[in-house]
Amino acid sequence: MEPVLLGGDRAPEPGPPRLTADLEPGGGRIAHARHLTAGFLDRVRDEHGVPVSPRVAQTAVLVVSELVTNAHKYAPGPVLLDLRVTGDTVDVAVWDSDPVLPVARAADPGRVGQHGLEIVRAVADDFEARREGAGKRVVARIRLAEDADGGGDGGTAR
Repeated sequence: MEPVLLGGDRAPEPGPPRLTADLEPGGGRIAHARHLTAGFLDRVRDEHGVPVSPRVAQTAVLVVSELVTNAHKYAPGPVLLDLRVTGDTVDVAVWDSDPVLPVARAADPGRVGQHGLEIVRAVADDFEARREGAGKRVVARIRLAEDADGGGDGGTAR
């Protein structure tokens, strides 16, 4: 299924820019999700005039990469990516078919791998995971404007 950019590829629709994509099974879905995210944020900046710095765009791509990787790794079946600009943030939502909510593991510098959720929570301004239908939705919010110190993330994930 092709991604749908609401309010971007055609005459703008009411409401904020949004992209929804059904990510095909397989390892290529992670790279595809990163590509879709970068393109979406470029269009948000270029076509909607919303300031999106390179640093914020890189943070959003990292978050998408980690969330889609987790969905690919732990949930059988479909994965949906939903990107939406709401006010001064971009909401990154990933739905998958596994109803088990993710839990960040205790910090362990000696552990190899399994740090994705820790990374997402560290760089996102807000984070939530909830059961939804036959699966779950994980949402990370990232401020589009950088702070005065140059940081786009608040490091205040909850």
